[in-house]
Amino acid sequence: METRKVQVTGGSTFTVSLPKSWATDNDVSAGSEVVFYPEDDTLLLTPRSDSERVEGSLDVSELEGEQLTRAVMTMYVSGFDIIALEANRITTDQRRAIRDAVQGLVGVEVLEETSERVVLQDLLDSSELSIENAVTRMRLISQSMLEDAVTALVENDDDLARDVIERDDDVDRLYFVVSRIFRATLRSPRAAKELGLPREVCFDYHSSARQLERIADHAAKIAHLALELGDVPDGVTDGLQTVHDDSADVINKAMDALFMEDPDRSTALANEARESILAIDERTRDLRELLRDLDPAAAQLLGLVVDSLSRSADYGGNIAETALQKAAPRP
Repeated sequence: METRKVQVTGGSTFTVSLPKSWATDNDVSAGSEVVFYPEDDTLLLTPRSDSERVEGSLDVSELEGEQLTRAVMTMYVSGFDIIALEANRITTDQRRAIRDAVQGLVGVEVLEETSERVVLQDLLDSSELSIENAVTRMRLISQSMLEDAVTALVENDDDLARDVIERDDDVDRLYFVVSRIFRATLRSPRAAKELGLPREVCFDYHSSARQLERIADHAAKIAHLALELGDVPDGVTDGLQTVHDDSADVINKAMDALFMEDPDRSTALANEARESILAIDERTRDLRELLRDLDPAAAQLLGLVVDSLSRSADYGGNIAETALQKAAPRP
């Protein structure tokens, strides 16, 4: 850590010198322009950039399949607007993996394609993205997935189960958007200013988005199990529906608390959501007892369904915990 003494020049202007090593590393010299971003009692400074687009390249010679797909998604989340994928020769399988990555990302399209190079570009204007809207959309999709997954199970509706599984991709795409926005606020004070949100709040939204993504994964898991199971006994379906309704209530209360502006109301609602989980644990234990009387194979699959519903409630409890932290007084 370096310290500098503030001086007064011209009788009214406060000045402070920049560390030479930092200026050299960031190409700041006499005549360079820097930008200031005030955040409460903190003042952030960054060199002014002539280019708004961040470009990156990646040698994909040794990457294929899922590894290549994940590598592209990682570069997207890391904040690259233009991604150049290069190799001596890009194979058909590699192109297929790249297309899978593009389909899993919002706003990304192929800009250029040759035998040795594929260039991707993010066409979205980051200043127009809203992390709050993305999280809200994730909430709606993940909760509708969970409800429809249970409905598909109790009504033996294979078409609805397949629809739930397909919607999981929508939640994943939105989660990548949220992650990209959040990492941008960590990297650049300009990104945080454009969002109009403190970086702590962006962290809260990102953390909650991760919980919603997990809820969607469990909804998809229940849908897969619904395709394996046949008719479920009425007594068990009633119990599953009750546990789902209670879990959905926890998630709803937690998300409402997260977005609530009044810290007192937010704290009360978040605590209410967390306390409800104890009752759900009781109901899941009773439901598992019912499963003991079923065929062992069916009981095992239904036990996984109960576990997914219980875990979804726990993820709602995690969101409630985040809401409590967001509503807590700032030091």
